[in-house]
Amino acid sequence: MLILGIDTSCDDTSAAVVEDGTRILSNIVSSQDGIHKKYGGIVPELASRRHVEMIWPVVHEALESAAIKLRDISAIAVTKGPGLIGALLVGVCFGKSLSYANSIPLVSVNHLEGHIYAAFLEARPALPFIALVVSGGHTSLYRVEGFGVYRELGRTRDDAAGEAYDKVAKLLGFGYPGGPVIDNISSKGDSSSIPFPRAHLKGSFDFSFSGLKTAVLNYVKKNPDTKKEDISASFQSAVIDVLVDKVTDVAKEEKINRVVLSGGVSANSAFRDKMKRRSLERGIELFLPSLHLCTDNAAMIAAAGYHHFITGDMEGLSLNPKAYLPLGSADG
Repeated sequence: MLILGIDTSCDDTSAAVVEDGTRILSNIVSSQDGIHKKYGGIVPELASRRHVEMIWPVVHEALESAAIKLRDISAIAVTKGPGLIGALLVGVCFGKSLSYANSIPLVSVNHLEGHIYAAFLEARPALPFIALVVSGGHTSLYRVEGFGVYRELGRTRDDAAGEAYDKVAKLLGFGYPGGPVIDNISSKGDSSSIPFPRAHLKGSFDFSFSGLKTAVLNYVKKNPDTKKEDISASFQSAVIDVLVDKVTDVAKEEKINRVVLSGGVSANSAFRDKMKRRSLERGIELFLPSLHLCTDNAAMIAAAGYHHFITGDMEGLSLNPKAYLPLGSADG
């Protein structure tokens, strides 16, 4: 059973072909980093225009790389949200057109659900498990009981972790995207040199990174000569400490020893290393997707879309994207 996945939720145009929800036949991603870098962040209108230009070439390449034709596709899975509404519209409209013109069933996928199912492209986590989706737009904890059964346990109250990375990188003059740059330069700094705050929010599994971002800004203003390597390493340590503590604490609270990490920030080398160490200490079975499956991609959308298809959860031409779409809600 072959699923064509399409994702245009943010600034990457991606299409993939996945067999039976687990085997990747192709996974093509067209990055827009070069377009947005000079602005220090994503410009939504430019992202939408680039999606329009790239959507068909990317889908065509995904089919060719998988050595199949459109007639071989069992269903088309498209991201319906959350994300940038203009970007989402491109993928949804293209997916509906392709579905209608070729009489191929259409399913829609919540982008956050896709991130969780990235793990199933390389492993089979036993149910239930704890899932952390941590990226530029999201930092959320879920208890996953089964396909379509998600309970949110915590979420960011302000900035997402990846958003904080990008803003601190811009503040330090590193440009966009900030996550990979800070991850790299932090290895050359002293992570204990600056005691940046950790917002643990006692009594809650929610996250907050806005105060940390402000603390970095104030520190840089007062200490302009401090090595950027030390600032980066100390900032990153503050983010990672909270992420790891929250994940392991919620696993203990829920009495579940299986954890799935996903989203672009889960590609961070220091975060992966500390989470592996903590998991060994706590007896947690940790599932970490490969780096290319942590960031936005259509293979994860096709993986989740497979389950929508086999359960008969189809969409029609009335499908519309939603910029705000909580996972586990009536629409999500």
